[in-house]
Order: sequence, then C-alpha cells, then structure tokens
Amino acid sequence: MSRIAAATFAALTLCACAPVVAGGPPMALDPALRDQARLGTITMSSDWLMAEDDFSDTFTDEVGEELRRCMTGDRTLNLRLHVDDLDRAGRLETVVRGDGMHTLAATAEFVDPQTRQVVGRYPIRVATQAGGAVPALLGDRQMMVSEEYGRALCEEAFGRNPRRSGPWNATRG
Repeated sequence: MSRIAAATFAALTLCACAPVVAGGPPMALDPALRDQARLGTITMSSDWLMAEDDFSDTFTDEVGEELRRCMTGDRTLNLRLHVDDLDRAGRLETVVRGDGMHTLAATAEFVDPQTRQVVGRYPIRVATQAGGAVPALLGDRQMMVSEEYGRALCEEAFGRNPRRSGPWNATRG
C-alpha cells in the first residue's frame, strides 16, 4: 500500500510542476483576432516559487481583471500562464532602505478553445516599485506584481493599458 501512495504522490508532484504552456518563440496575436478577443478560462502553472499559498489565486485574479478590461470582443480565447520567477522585496529591507522592487517573469499563451491551438505567446518580465514604508509594511506584494504583469500583457498583446492612472491602482498604472 505504501508503494501505491508513494507513486501517487510522486505523480501528483511532477504534474503540479509541469508547465501548462506549450513553449516556443514569442508569437503575436493576429490583428483581426486581437480585436475580437474575449477572455475565457485561465490556467496557471509555475516553477517552485517562494510565495504565499494564495499566489495562484491572486495572480490569476489580477491578470484576469486586467485582461477583461482590454479583451472586449466576442471571440473567446483561453489563457495559459507559466510563472518562471517571482521575487518580492523584503518588507523590513524596504522600510530600512526606503525602496525595493518586486519582479515576476512568466509566459502567457492565448489558446483558441475550439482548435486548441496556441494563437499568441508572450514571455514577459515585469518589475514594480515596492513603495515607501507604509506600502512595504501593509501592501499586498503579490497583488502589486500580478497587477503589473496583467497590465504589461494587455500592452504587449492588445496595445493598450486597461486602466487610467490613479490611486485606485496598486501599481503605477
């Protein structure tokens, strides 16, 4: 019985780490498809990251929120995300030094759900300021860098920032 449990655990561990993206060179969305696109489902995978347990939920929620603002067409595209790297500035270090950066690198693939073909691929690396002492102590670091990634993906894939700048944004906007 212990062999079956060990084999099951090993299989689940390997599957959890396997990237959901097909991989390959960057591929821009066709302009006609880009103008018609609407966000469907989001699937995420990652390398081993030093993050809180809710990172996957935070990342997919924030990226989805940004994309829903810039994908306003009627043709559904699903999104597959693979996070390669996440580095958040330390809270104490940011308070002491007065600055810090949160960085994230991930590949986004847009997939046509009817054909299951990758129709766009965007490897993107973002960085956002950790803010001053108050944001460093109280801010949601994962949300900040996830929102920044969502904005960068909108800019790369659809040529527009989904939000206007303002205090309601966790990042520079």
